[in-house]
Amino acid sequence: AKGRDFVYFTEVKNIPSTDLATIERLWTKFSGGKFGYSVQKQIWKKSKGDFEVWCNKIGWTTKDGEIERKKRWFGASEFTYDVKKAPKGHLPLTSALRGTSLIKELLNHPVWENDDWQKEP
Repeated sequence: AKGRDFVYFTEVKNIPSTDLATIERLWTKFSGGKFGYSVQKQIWKKSKGDFEVWCNKIGWTTKDGEIERKKRWFGASEFTYDVKKAPKGHLPLTSALRGTSLIKELLNHPVWENDDWQKEP
C-alpha cells in the first residue's frame, strides 16, 4: 500500500493485528459499540455472508424511486456520520468499487478470531 492511497485485498492479511485492534478499539469506544469492523462482522455472520443483505442491514443502500442502489460516498456523501442517526455497523466505510474482496478479507482477518483485540496493550 506504500506509494498508493489504498490497500489491495491480498494485502489485508499483512496488516498487523495490533494495528487493526487499535483502530477497532477506537471505533467501538467512540461510537458506544455501534461502529467498527467487529460490529460489521457480527452483522455479516447474521447476513450469512450475503453482501446485499449485509449492505441493507448496515444502511449502505438507498432507493431512487423503486430502484435500490448502493449509497455514494464521493461527491456529496449519502452516508450518515452521526452516531445517533446511523444504523449499527454503518461505519467504518470500506470501498467495494472493485468488488467485495477487501471487505471480506477485513472481516476475516485473524484479529477477529477471539476477543483479544479488546484488551488495551
